[in-house]
Amino acid sequence: MTKTGNTEGDDGTTVRISLIGGARLEGAEIHGRTLTASLIGGADIDLTEVDIPDGAELRITKLSLIGGVHLRVRPDVRVVVTGIRLGGVSDDGPTAPGGPTVHVAAWGLLGGVRVSRG
Repeated sequence: MTKTGNTEGDDGTTVRISLIGGARLEGAEIHGRTLTASLIGGADIDLTEVDIPDGAELRITKLSLIGGVHLRVRPDVRVVVTGIRLGGVSDDGPTAPGGPTVHVAAWGLLGGVRVSRG
């Protein structure tokens, strides 16, 4: 069971809620702010095809008891991870200074944040 809600415009908020099972988001499903919440389940988010202008910021919040975040971004995107969870952060960082920024706030009991670039 997943509930999705979007507000109008690019600065809207995407909300994904499920009891069991993760969320998969990509492309047009991503807005300026994204919230995904579940009891058990991670978030698989692909931003490689999203045109994020230099200096722009996207905010992603992940709430779950068990479940991490796998985030795919372009090489020029800066990723800032905050929140409290048991699990580390795997990110080799952007290859160039500047560029857009994605803020990931991951809150939960178990689950890390893994960033893939490509």
